[in-house]
Amino acid sequence: MAAISYKCPNCGGELIFDPASQEYKCEYCVSHFNQEELDKANPKKESEKAGERAAAEENDAVAYSCPSCGAQIVTDETTAATFCYYCHNPVVLQGKLSGSHMPDKVLPFKINKEDAREAFLEFVKKKKFVPRAFFSKEQIEMLSGVYFPYWLCDTKVDGQMDAKATNVRVWRMGDTEYTETRFYEINRAGSIQFQELTRNALKKANRQLVEGVQPFQFGECKDFHMAYLSGFQAEIKDMERREFEEEVAQELKNYTTDLMRGSISGYATVTPKKTDVQIREAHWSYVLLPVWVLTYQGKNQKTYYYTMNGQSKKVFGELPVDYTKVAMLFAAIAVPVFLIFLLGGYFL
Repeated sequence: MAAISYKCPNCGGELIFDPASQEYKCEYCVSHFNQEELDKANPKKESEKAGERAAAEENDAVAYSCPSCGAQIVTDETTAATFCYYCHNPVVLQGKLSGSHMPDKVLPFKINKEDAREAFLEFVKKKKFVPRAFFSKEQIEMLSGVYFPYWLCDTKVDGQMDAKATNVRVWRMGDTEYTETRFYEINRAGSIQFQELTRNALKKANRQLVEGVQPFQFGECKDFHMAYLSGFQAEIKDMERREFEEEVAQELKNYTTDLMRGSISGYATVTPKKTDVQIREAHWSYVLLPVWVLTYQGKNQKTYYYTMNGQSKKVFGELPVDYTKVAMLFAAIAVPVFLIFLLGGYFL
């Protein structure tokens, strides 16, 4: 399985995807290239084309050779893009993105690392009890842009409901009470278009990192090219859409049924007799979504994390607490209060 990097046509330096310009940037000669220019400058070799046709399941290796320095790169089996720890060049693990693991779409980063750092520091300033080590220079350097795998489903649902309903009127005339019950036959039918239903396609525990920073604007998705991953890390799916199809189908049926039932009002009672919901034209897409991630190992050995939507800057996380800072604040408040009460004779 090959590890590849993208070279600048002008100087041979490593190219990375630049969120600010939405183009590919060489950090050596500061050249920029769009997707068409990159494709012309880096034509696929026959070996690469063959690799893309091969199914990723046929090779579970997690060791690669860096194309720049030859060093061994060891990764998790779901990692698709990373960095060489020796020469620091970005590499895309080509074989991990072949066959059924080739994404349909990618939502490129719009927030670069510098802006992500500034947003992180601004966020932490508002948190009074976060340990200093969590936002030290060394820790901030560990902020990583990661593409996470997701399944998107667009579908159409046809629904029909037959129900019976009643209205009851009660009145009195003299000593006699009258009750009138009217019976109704009700029918509801229609079609609903659902778009961008999402399901996380990663089993690993760090799948939670992307959950809290939703939603994403999927209208900005691009056709997938491996070069979008250059300069970032990426995970590949290890959950197939068949694992979600039944769950999504039931969710759509329940929602459609509730919607039809909710459209019936003005009656004393409503009893559905027959409900038919059919899912039509379901289309699934495998996409990669951008998230800035920072993790921190606390003194209690628990892993805390901070994440930011790489498109919108929405922030989410579970942050550590420095209980020494909490105790100092308590002392700073409690001691003066104690002295005031002492001077006032309350404790005498």
